[in-house]
Amino acid sequence: MEPGDAGVSAFLAALAHERNASAHTLDAYGRDLQTLTQLASDAPLAALQPSDIRRFAMQLNSRGQSARSIARKLSAWRSFYRWLGANSPLAQNPCQGVRPPKRRRDLPKVLSIEQVGALLDKPADDLLELRDKAMFELFYSSGLRLAELASLDCDGMRLAEREVTVTGKREKTRTVPLGAKAHAALEVWLGGRSALANDLEPALFVSRRGSRITPRAIELRLERWAGRQGLGQHVHPHMLRHSFASHLLQSSGDLRAVQEMLGHASISTTQVYTHLDYQHLAKVYDAAHPRAKKQ
Repeated sequence: MEPGDAGVSAFLAALAHERNASAHTLDAYGRDLQTLTQLASDAPLAALQPSDIRRFAMQLNSRGQSARSIARKLSAWRSFYRWLGANSPLAQNPCQGVRPPKRRRDLPKVLSIEQVGALLDKPADDLLELRDKAMFELFYSSGLRLAELASLDCDGMRLAEREVTVTGKREKTRTVPLGAKAHAALEVWLGGRSALANDLEPALFVSRRGSRITPRAIELRLERWAGRQGLGQHVHPHMLRHSFASHLLQSSGDLRAVQEMLGHASISTTQVYTHLDYQHLAKVYDAAHPRAKKQ
């Protein structure tokens, strides 16, 4: 097996045919392995040592690439060498034991309850804005991911039960409650949806062309909506999901319930919101406690 570009091509072909990898996954692996080839310069990929891989990781770090990006590249390289070792003589996997730089875990940005009110209480002026209002209320009401909302079909809504069933990561489905304001906004939107939607279109939210609205279009509509409200910051769909989780945790303190509603596989992912909650409590303490104030 040729360890150079031909080896990379054969690996990508194996991913496509043996693992049925998506085009998106193949593109990502291809870019990461192209980076490896460029860093290796004229050196054969099969001859690289762990010291080379560590040096490459340091070079990427010095170029300003994030720890998350470097970790993803190392994972792709490791998979390539694992496959190469199974299909050709390879002394060692040079990625074995090489760790990415430690990732600084930034806290997710959230809106305050007052900012959410200013964003969502805006009245809709036309049918497209009725759709937008229903989408944004649903984001905040149920903590959906962008892809989950965009993929929702009408049959996923159970307005009478005030529930919505979504398909999340790894094709896992979950049912989450629907708040009163989101319920009202959805009823209004569904009353006018047929004026936009194409015949037999299953999507809950459709574009002006009548087909399913794209995630990018949702992002742009939210950015436009927030700009008109003068919030003074960029608002993206995941910020509404973060705000849902943070506000729900502040009110209930029930981390397990928040985990279930967000669809997190691990509670450690949800625990980031406890840090946000602590920041909120710390601000209240600093403002209210008599011994916290500077003299």
